[in-house]
Amino acid sequence: MQNNPLVYSTESGRVSPDESQHQPSPKGDGIVRIRRETKGRKGKGVTTITGLSLPDPDLKKLAKDLKKLCGTGGAVKDGVIEIQGDNREKIKEKLEKQGLSVKLAGG
Repeated sequence: MQNNPLVYSTESGRVSPDESQHQPSPKGDGIVRIRRETKGRKGKGVTTITGLSLPDPDLKKLAKDLKKLCGTGGAVKDGVIEIQGDNREKIKEKLEKQGLSVKLAGG
């Protein structure tokens, strides 16, 4: 028990020095996929954008720009951008202008 790292502190909660130093960005195949989903949302449609290998601050900035473009709300959850409504075509045009490879996935 000589080399016992601190796991929990009453001051700051869980302590994880390895995770706090570097968060790896999610890796994909280089193709951004845009899909419309309704599952788990009480029938409300949401456009999800996956496959972006950007760090969190850049992902949030892109989400903000896309929400402004579509005039709707949205969020970033686990590396996936969610935009309210069916705005696949607008988002596809915007991302293609930025030089990304984009595919419309799903129905």
